[in-house]
Amino acid sequence: MAELENPNFMSKLVTFLSSILQRVAESNDLKRRFLPQKISVFHGLTRPNISIQSYLERIFNYANCSPSCYVVAYIYLDRFVQKQPSLPINSYNVHRLLITSVMIAAKFMDDMYYNNAYYAKVGGISTREMNFLEVDFLFGLAFDLNVTPTTFHTYCCCLQREMLLQSPLSLPDHHSSLNLARSSKLHLHFNEDEPPHHKQQLAA
Repeated sequence: MAELENPNFMSKLVTFLSSILQRVAESNDLKRRFLPQKISVFHGLTRPNISIQSYLERIFNYANCSPSCYVVAYIYLDRFVQKQPSLPINSYNVHRLLITSVMIAAKFMDDMYYNNAYYAKVGGISTREMNFLEVDFLFGLAFDLNVTPTTFHTYCCCLQREMLLQSPLSLPDHHSSLNLARSSKLHLHFNEDEPPHHKQQLAA
């Protein structure tokens, strides 16, 4: 996707991804009062003072990973919330999930990347904690790190479409994951073993 090489597009993508995560986190914060949510190593005792957008911008400015890593990180987060429904993204864990997903995406996608100690400094946590987060995230994904070109292209197209439309994403009451498919009525989640004509169906 050529647009990922455009600095202006990437700036908009960071802002857009931040807005998605912000809405999901706020929705799940409200649901914590009524539905039990598991506490994990990603949870902080208090909400971080830095906003999700400022945090993601900090990662973008200092991680120096390839632009595609941010799309892959989003895919990983989406997979994580599907595989771990008792660990929805909220204001107490979103920052740690973000830094971890970007770091793992960089390791998977890029030939050269910074080590855990560097990402720990960028994320404002200790190297020891960064190591724990990486292991827990990988197990949470069941080590499902491969992203096919079709999956990558599908997520890119959906993100680009929503950015162009600039339509706010509304999260229905019954859903609290990171799924763009249901929050913006797009078909993102699919079985990669399905025939191509199913994979190309973006509109629900």
